[in-house]
Amino acid sequence: MCGILGVVATSPVNQLLYDGLQVLQHRGQDAAGIATSEGGRFHMHKGSGLVRDVFRTRNMRNLEGNWGIGHVRYPTAGSAYNAAEAQPFYVNSPFGLLLAHNGNLTNSDALKREIFLSDLRHINTSSDSEVLLNVLAHELQAACNGLKLDEDAVFRAVAGVHRRCRGAYGVVVMIAGYGLLAFRDPYGIRPLVIGRNDTEAGTEWLVASESVALDVLGFKLLRDIAPGEAVLIDTQGHFHSRQCASKTVQAPCMFEFVYLARPDSIIDGVSVYESRMRMGECLADKMKRTMANVHIDVVIPVPDSSRPSALQMAERLGLPFREGFVKNRYIGRTFIMPGQATRKKSVRQKLNTIHQEFKGKSVLLVDDSIVRGTTSKEIVNMAREAGASKVYLASAAPPVRYANVYGIDMPTRGELIASGRSEDEICREIGADGLIYQDLDDLKASVRALNPAISFFETSCFDGCYVTGDITAEYLNGVENRRGQITPSKGDLHDDDGGQLDLNLASGSDN
Repeated sequence: MCGILGVVATSPVNQLLYDGLQVLQHRGQDAAGIATSEGGRFHMHKGSGLVRDVFRTRNMRNLEGNWGIGHVRYPTAGSAYNAAEAQPFYVNSPFGLLLAHNGNLTNSDALKREIFLSDLRHINTSSDSEVLLNVLAHELQAACNGLKLDEDAVFRAVAGVHRRCRGAYGVVVMIAGYGLLAFRDPYGIRPLVIGRNDTEAGTEWLVASESVALDVLGFKLLRDIAPGEAVLIDTQGHFHSRQCASKTVQAPCMFEFVYLARPDSIIDGVSVYESRMRMGECLADKMKRTMANVHIDVVIPVPDSSRPSALQMAERLGLPFREGFVKNRYIGRTFIMPGQATRKKSVRQKLNTIHQEFKGKSVLLVDDSIVRGTTSKEIVNMAREAGASKVYLASAAPPVRYANVYGIDMPTRGELIASGRSEDEICREIGADGLIYQDLDDLKASVRALNPAISFFETSCFDGCYVTGDITAEYLNGVENRRGQITPSKGDLHDDDGGQLDLNLASGSDN
């Protein structure tokens, strides 16, 4: 998953983009990049690491201009260790384009061959985002047909992207000398919202992965970009939008509501916080039906995403709600940290128990989801070591049994604890006294209750149904084989010369 921003403002945007990326830091911690434009010239700085580590004062001073884009990355295609795959990506023809992408193309291999053989373009990294950029560049060149660029040509180009690309994508693009383009895949799998800020100097526009970025930066949420829709804002602040896909289905990714998005965000008209509260209510009702004889003394959330669900669960069950874990906020999310050995080590660095909340008690731990089970097993052990007499675990999401191919770094099926195991077997594996999962229908109902217009959801990691209709067993096997082959090489870790275009690529020696 990644976080993207695009802004057209009336004053310099370097600080605004930096602040916005920090708000979206939870969506990616491997790399960050900002690009701006002034007088027809692009300025860019990007590199590996957190936003605060990539950018220094001198970098910020060089990011001049009143419009630009930003990106935070956790890779789902490409290498987590290659700084050259930090975004935005640049291509100089036609016009000059810079692109930042959240999602994953499921036909990137076929597109890469097509781009080389038919479009006569070279892809220099293993990132599907570079593939997407070159598809857009080719379609834009064809749409212009040698003539001056206009909004009709831009929207025709996006329509061409929709025809050729499969998978999930939320995209922001800078077109040199023209303006900011943003568009969303025809299924609306990855989120993208628009905000505006009316100033004395004129209207400013902001596009972001989550509405929380708009709130923090002082923009008013206008609406979500619709599935298949493209938005074009020229450098003078004129706003244009058009539906560019011949067929659309609104099917937002359910994992955004379960875990990925911040609770203070609104996605597709749904409050993430309220949806998580409703998940807790549904889970409490299921527990009343299926575990009525289980004695619980206290409900404790696993920080942080599960807190709203745990709070409502406790209220619905008439039980005390307590904070039993203290989180060290300077350790990255374990779900998006590369390497299982690192993951095991990080759990206890990240969480510590408040012993008096566990000692002698039968506790119900509530987590947003159980993916590998590594964290869950450690947390159950920590609760026992703190003195809990019984440890029960509740998951606000159903069992995660299948790979995600739409922009979440979901493990292979062999790494998923629920793959090929019953719930009783999972319970024994993680060492809990009891385990309860959310039902998928209840999960969908929790979100749909807040926006009945959403008729479909992308829930492939729970049910194995892929909404784009192009995912085969052969494709999934290929994805898993590639994942098994990805290891950091010396070149991945230290080679800064393999990128498409190195504009002040950040290095470890930056101060």
